[in-house]
Amino acid sequence: MHEVTERVEKLAAQFEQQAVKDDEAGRLTDETAAMMRSAGIVRLLQPREFGGYEAAPGEFYRTVMALAARNPAAGWVGGVVGIHPWELALADRKLQQELWGEHGENADTWVSSPYAPNGRARRVEGGYLFSGRWPFASGSDHCDWAVLGGIVTDDDGNIPMPPDMRHFVLPRADYEIQQDSWDVIGLAGTGSKDIIVRDAFVPDHRTLDAHEVSEGILAERNRPGNPLYAMPFGVMFSSAISASTLGIAEGALAAFLVYTRQRVTVVGSRAAEDPHQLSSLGEAAADLDASRTHLLATMDRMYDDVLAGKTVTIEARAEARRNQVRASRRATDAVDELFRRAGGGSLRRDQPFQRYWRDVHAAMNHLCNVADSIYEGWSRDQFGLPAGVRVLV
Repeated sequence: MHEVTERVEKLAAQFEQQAVKDDEAGRLTDETAAMMRSAGIVRLLQPREFGGYEAAPGEFYRTVMALAARNPAAGWVGGVVGIHPWELALADRKLQQELWGEHGENADTWVSSPYAPNGRARRVEGGYLFSGRWPFASGSDHCDWAVLGGIVTDDDGNIPMPPDMRHFVLPRADYEIQQDSWDVIGLAGTGSKDIIVRDAFVPDHRTLDAHEVSEGILAERNRPGNPLYAMPFGVMFSSAISASTLGIAEGALAAFLVYTRQRVTVVGSRAAEDPHQLSSLGEAAADLDASRTHLLATMDRMYDDVLAGKTVTIEARAEARRNQVRASRRATDAVDELFRRAGGGSLRRDQPFQRYWRDVHAAMNHLCNVADSIYEGWSRDQFGLPAGVRVLV
């Protein structure tokens, strides 16, 4: 077990206690964020020379799951914000020093996103003028920078073809967080608020070509020979979303056990002795174990291939995404089966189980958990057909 995972386990009770407070605040509380920083979650994939651990991907995903099982919002932010140091390890070294300090003295800098190409950038001397609005910037209140997706236009605002899609990295002073933009029924504590940028100047060294990120070109150029950063971006980011989702589902199972141990049915029998409850519990637990194994084994195998110097093919990437979306779906279906058996008392807001149920369904609305296009693309490839539109493969 990685030392960061061990620290998360030691803080498990405190993370659980903060979960309701995070939801009520509509953001991670300062206490939750401080515990996450002290544990080092966001630094797991960060380069060692900038105060990170350069941990194996599987260690990162296992830690995210452990955190999400205790506090879904914290696990979600840990997964999303925690993947950004991995990408930024591919960036211009000048940007890395701006983020983390010349020798990692600012190692705990957090960076929010999102990557959706909502922004529009116009080329000017030395960089770009950049504007746009992005929803779903998880953990934004605790981040000092943001990496935002955008498309470069010509001087008239038109988008040349093929589009030049880039990731723009901005300091907090260059964007606004819309504080009233996050009012939701699930994952409320993530504080995934809107970010607004108005004609900010972004110098060249604070941008990354989205194609070069996704196809590993920046990894070959800026981190040659380092297997961690040779992993495919689409699979790494999507698996962070899935790890959070699976962790929430595992937390739901734990909450169901606590709730059912003390539950008495309307006919006066113990729910824990009801054969229907027991049957559903066994099936759900097996499906959750299968989902966890499916995701982690896929990522461990891919990382082993990279360590061995093998190239990760499109086929392997598509298979990994297929496994990832299926693991999320299987886990959520298992939680639904438990919820169906839990009775009316489980709807009460003082029952953690209902919160986990809401949060896991909110997680399933993330683009990376949308399965149809992934299944279709993988299946088309099996028949030698063009894969069609790929979403973060």
